[in-house]
Amino acid sequence: MRGALSALLACVCISAAASSGALVAPLESVGLRSIAGWLKVHGTDGFLGADVADAIGIPHESGAELIAARQRGFRDAEVLRIAQLVDGEYLLFVVQAPREVYSYLSTIRGGLRKAVVASRETVTPLEAAEAESNFGREVLYWERKVAQ
Repeated sequence: MRGALSALLACVCISAAASSGALVAPLESVGLRSIAGWLKVHGTDGFLGADVADAIGIPHESGAELIAARQRGFRDAEVLRIAQLVDGEYLLFVVQAPREVYSYLSTIRGGLRKAVVASRETVTPLEAAEAESNFGREVLYWERKVAQ
């Protein structure tokens, strides 16, 4: 399973520096649209690995190895947060902490679609309540970045 963690970590290529289906009803859709618009203007070009897109549920062209994304990332003392806009419709939030990597997939209008946590040996879908709570915090984090 070490490969699973590597694949999840490889999903984010910063160029400048699980259950399926909807987990919740549209959440912070205005905030998600604002974040997407901000990434279009202020994000940098980056990529998402096609294997990760497949695993998390982002459609893409057949045969593609990398999928273009607009992205931004910020690091504090121990956590790296990355937001990626893929295909103008999907937002992927990645929170890399020392021992775990959380990923939240949403659509701009539909809210949270999938939330997983990867540790050294496993990739596990988050329970709905934890996914909603964590996702809400990430949206608030990125809304504050947009407002700066």
